[in-house]
Amino acid sequence: MKTFYLLFFVFGFCQCGSTQFEKNPPFKIISATYTPWIGGIEGVSGKSVEITLFEKTTIAFDSLFFQNKKTKISIKNSQERSFLVGNFSNSSRLKNDLTLHLNASLELKNKLPKKTKFRFSLKENEAIISYKVGSLKKYYKIENIQKKSTAFFQ
Repeated sequence: MKTFYLLFFVFGFCQCGSTQFEKNPPFKIISATYTPWIGGIEGVSGKSVEITLFEKTTIAFDSLFFQNKKTKISIKNSQERSFLVGNFSNSSRLKNDLTLHLNASLELKNKLPKKTKFRFSLKENEAIISYKVGSLKKYYKIENIQKKSTAFFQ
């Protein structure tokens, strides 16, 4: 049993150190900003992260990790540049419906909330983008993302 715990402990630490960030990615970032936004309906809000690349790219970008959340990256191309966009919703209106009833047995169908541990330890103005080169998944850490003023939608 001690051997099992020792292997589990060692394997756990090996996984923590296995995420290496790329120092020279195959793209160049011009700017990175995030904009908090508030929707026109109560409880609808979020943040939008936009990363501007120096030139158009054909790299397969996957996910954006920002402020303890993860989302898929969408790519927008102009004639000269590519823009990576990640939208994070904080909307309370998107939560699953719960059954609330005086008879507690009717509430058994409610799903338990999933508590997931965030993979990276980031500051408020840092993000990580994941992308693929061939079959390898790589990660690049972006620091000093500039915060823009809040956008209000009606």
